[in-house]
Amino acid sequence: MDPHLLRTFVAVASAGSFSAAAQELGYTQSAVSQQIAALESDLGTTLLHRRPVAPTDAGARLLEHAGPILLRLSAARADVIRLSGQPAATVVLGATPFAGSARAAAVLAEVQRAMPRVRFTLLLAGRDAVATGVATGTLDVGLVDGVTAPSDPLPLPDAGQLAASVLAESAALVAFPTGHPLAGRASVGLADLSDATWIDAPDVATPLPQLRALAHSGGFRERFTYQGTDTGGLLALVAAGAGLALLPGPLTHPGVAGVPVTRPRLVHRTELVHGSLTPPARALAEALRP
Repeated sequence: MDPHLLRTFVAVASAGSFSAAAQELGYTQSAVSQQIAALESDLGTTLLHRRPVAPTDAGARLLEHAGPILLRLSAARADVIRLSGQPAATVVLGATPFAGSARAAAVLAEVQRAMPRVRFTLLLAGRDAVATGVATGTLDVGLVDGVTAPSDPLPLPDAGQLAASVLAESAALVAFPTGHPLAGRASVGLADLSDATWIDAPDVATPLPQLRALAHSGGFRERFTYQGTDTGGLLALVAAGAGLALLPGPLTHPGVAGVPVTRPRLVHRTELVHGSLTPPARALAEALRP
């Protein structure tokens, strides 16, 4: 299967239009149509309905495979380039909001002072964006955090051969407004909160689908969606009663009380992730390890 044809198929399916995909990819509409026809011929089935443009059942199944396939191809390319030994004039550290702590910023500044000719950048993003960015080479080193069972890995996208090491673990807390009836509890069970309303903040808090998986329960309905990486903004919404969130402790925001989750036992973990490292990126990674 030609990856160029697969990328074109993903672009058309995502845009819902051959003309929009052509504009995005820099092709003519005729070229896009020919590429989709070539892919359908190769696979021996129709992948897209034409009017309106939408995936067929076979096309929907191919879309499920396409994302991981294209990501692994990009990751392979980036990994080979990193191993080529080309000198790095820049190093980009990607971090999720709670992982990009004051310590990470201090370490980054310290390494930059030791290597004044290298330009270091700190970029805050969601977990998937950080892991994908490291795999594809847009980020050199990543700091990711999340809530998981003590013996389980963090739920990250399949982004190729990334090395991961645990930097820290802390308690996983449900963030309540201080006036909530459960805010004074010593602990809570996650499944007991399935009927509560939650803030959907996938780039900062535990995503709602993961909450359901951790609790082995449905529910966890969304009252409010928060898009962004500002932890203070999310905690302000919790304090205002917009909903609950599962976050790392300790929580010191005014109007917010953090209650540990003990059923099931969960931890908040911060991990360092990277592929092949250039010397400046390796120095940064070593400095970030405790």
